Amino acid sequence: MTAEHVLDDRPPLPVHRMANKVPEVTVSFWIIKVLTTGMGETASDLLARTLGPVPAVGLGGLALAASLAVQFALRRYVAWAYWTAVVMVSVFGTMAADVLHVGLGVPYAVSAPAFLAALATVFVLWYASERTLSVHTIETRRREAFYWAAVLTTFALGTAAGDLTATTGLGYLGSVVLFGAGICVPALAHRFGSLNAVTAFWTAYVITRPLGASLADWMALGHTRGGLGLGLSPVTLTWTAAIIGATFLFPGDRNISQKIKMSRSRTNP
Repeated sequence: MTAEHVLDDRPPLPVHRMANKVPEVTVSFWIIKVLTTGMGETASDLLARTLGPVPAVGLGGLALAASLAVQFALRRYVAWAYWTAVVMVSVFGTMAADVLHVGLGVPYAVSAPAFLAALATVFVLWYASERTLSVHTIETRRREAFYWAAVLTTFALGTAAGDLTATTGLGYLGSVVLFGAGICVPALAHRFGSLNAVTAFWTAYVITRPLGASLADWMALGHTRGGLGLGLSPVTLTWTAAIIGATFLFPGDRNISQKIKMSRSRTNP
């Protein structure tokens, strides 16, 4: 039985409420998230080189709008739709940061704090409206709109932050080490300290962007830039295949997981 069949068998939801539109936050969630950040980084660069910056931004914007339209049209979490939207946000978020730097000459040291301020503004407005920033309660259109605004801003912020560290002495591999260590901080602070789950989640969510992007850049870029020289196209295609495979294997649907557990408990009392 497919995920769609399970979804279709559920009772209808109230008009103003939906099932939570964000997947279960597990290890597989973070793996796919990192994969989307790296794929978005190299795909954005590949499109800009192939089509030119302006057509690439236009195509990326249209693809983002289309993917979000599909995501918002659904009333329940559907893995392929959710992760397609995340990928398109990744691609366009990279373009947004790159346009400011390459097109307008804004230094990463300026754009990164600007994107951080923008993210803080989204969170303030979201909390003032909904009194929560939890991703476990994305059950209304307004909350979903705030969620995707935050996601888009985190990708732009992460891109600027990753490029800032990579171009100011650390390089891409050094940035991978830095952000790989950095992502452990909120996890440990939540597990053993007093950092609440919501803050820990969004802190880690931001860090996944420069972590995945730095790793993908290190793999794709040439030796003269401190990379492995595998090329943008191979890395983009490989990471895309990994995203598709991981999404298929780990759909992340809470209700499906619960049904599987209930089925197992019935067959194995």
